[in-house]
Amino acid sequence: MVKLFKALVLISALSAVAAIAEDTIPPINVHKSAELGDSKAQAKLGAMYLLGTEVDKDEPQAFEWFLKSAHQGNVEAEMIVAAMYERGLGVKNDVKQATQWYEKAAAKGNTTALALTGKNDVAKGGVAFNYQTMRLSAAKQIPTEYAKKILLTK
Repeated sequence: MVKLFKALVLISALSAVAAIAEDTIPPINVHKSAELGDSKAQAKLGAMYLLGTEVDKDEPQAFEWFLKSAHQGNVEAEMIVAAMYERGLGVKNDVKQATQWYEKAAAKGNTTALALTGKNDVAKGGVAFNYQTMRLSAAKQIPTEYAKKILLTK
């Protein structure tokens, strides 16, 4: 079941990547757009800080930008915020906050969030498994995989 979950996480992260965007926002403009409240730019800036792409790696700064984007309803940012809370990555560990953000993403139909909250048919199958272990495993993969996806999409 853990292998199935890992496959779900990877498929979910990669399926949204259509192609490398030709009209990506130049790095200087990313920060400006993010400060002006553009949710996609905020998520992209968060991804840049999380991965150390074109900026110094800074997990707390990444968290702040992802949180701003998540507050505007960006489902990828919601998943990253949830995972960062789950792991205590760039922010103090807070399982309650992580659960709330996973719930928000699940309400939007995010398949990984649905699995992590036990709300999809696969997760409800006949094999019982430990959701806490599954969430911790996912929280290790989600920030990096989703951040990479954000950087590769428009």
